[in-house]
Amino acid sequence: MEAMDYDVVILGCGPGGLQAAVHAARRKVRVLVLGRPGASSLARAHVENYLCVPGKAPGEELLRIGREQAAAFGADFREEDVVRMEGPTEAGGFRLDLEGGETVLATAVVVATGVQRRGLGLKGEKDLVGRGLSYCVDCDANFYRGRRVAVAGDGSAAAHGALTLSRIAAEVHLVTREPATSPKLLERLGEAGVRVLTGRGVAELVSDEQGLRGIRLDDGTELELDGLFVETGAKGAMELVSVLGVEMDPEKFTYIVTNKNQATNIPGIFACGDICGPPFQMAKAVGEGCVAGLAAADHVRKRRQEAGGGDP
Repeated sequence: MEAMDYDVVILGCGPGGLQAAVHAARRKVRVLVLGRPGASSLARAHVENYLCVPGKAPGEELLRIGREQAAAFGADFREEDVVRMEGPTEAGGFRLDLEGGETVLATAVVVATGVQRRGLGLKGEKDLVGRGLSYCVDCDANFYRGRRVAVAGDGSAAAHGALTLSRIAAEVHLVTREPATSPKLLERLGEAGVRVLTGRGVAELVSDEQGLRGIRLDDGTELELDGLFVETGAKGAMELVSVLGVEMDPEKFTYIVTNKNQATNIPGIFACGDICGPPFQMAKAVGEGCVAGLAAADHVRKRRQEAGGGDP
């Protein structure tokens, strides 16, 4: 399958990502925005403290307008999440694998994924971390080779995690209320033998002094397990970019560290919005998105000049 080639790929279509798309596209570079509008925290909120927006504006409507603006300037959109990133390549770019199995090549990447609340909020959850409970399939899958496991979550991270585990574990369940992922990925789960339990969530963690022994779902179903992986939402920024060496904040390892141009320590990777830390305000996300979009487009221009291709 031939990879799609873009100058700037933006991960996330909240206010930061959309503003980055507007400014990058206006610089006449090829822009692709990845992600689902409904995944933005703004989609479920109202805004009444943003300059020049009177009254209480619905976030969903603001996102729709922003998406139309970015598209009008030439940005492309795909409602898919990234499940793996590699790079920088010898050419200085990045390879992004999408949940549906396709690949995108990018000269620059803007991370605007926001931050996620990862836990289930269940009794005894913190005590079971590392004792049968994990928040990262990529990190801990090999500990469960030949064992019985489940993945809890609704987004692409959960579905892709279950697919990864199907090649390692003996038995894999995906517990999801409503899988927010591509039909192609769901089809691959079935082919891999993953048991998908839809319309249900984890209600209780069953454990003993040794650690996790199973889970009880909210419909009363009980599963005997050796391991449970909690993978909420899209693939988190930490999992995607930390493997590339992108610097995270040293205290919580939750936020991406950037300079005044929203550039990370890895040339070609930029970040904006909530993923760069508080305050979690739309005004901050939009301002950083503007800077990140311009800086990413400038990075593309510089790379083309170095390659002898002239100014894009």
